[in-house]
Amino acid sequence: MSWQGYIDNQLLGTKSITQAAILGLKGGVWASSPGFTVSPQEQASLTKGFDDPLPLQSGGLHVAGKKYFCLQANDRSIYGKAGADGVVLVKTNQAVLVGQYSSPILPGEATKVVENLADYLLGVGY
Repeated sequence: MSWQGYIDNQLLGTKSITQAAILGLKGGVWASSPGFTVSPQEQASLTKGFDDPLPLQSGGLHVAGKKYFCLQANDRSIYGKAGADGVVLVKTNQAVLVGQYSSPILPGEATKVVENLADYLLGVGY
């Protein structure tokens, strides 16, 4: 399956994610939903956040031009919230999965979808 297929089928296709992207840990966007643009500066900040979450915890995280309050950040997952919207980022060996959701989608629904895809990709070496 292409990287875009993971976005379209495994993330957006669940209806628990409204926008998504797959970022390479070494830079670049591997795939994204239409209109969901994560800037190079945002990519760098998010990727660094898995190793040093303090800047995200103190200043929030920016994804596709939107600022989120950082709820949790560790070496695997970063969760953010902005009003009724939220974002889930999960790191694999080679990529970062980004899933954005909007109300009425519940945070737990979105988190489960992104975390499960990350587990699958880790299991196949990505």
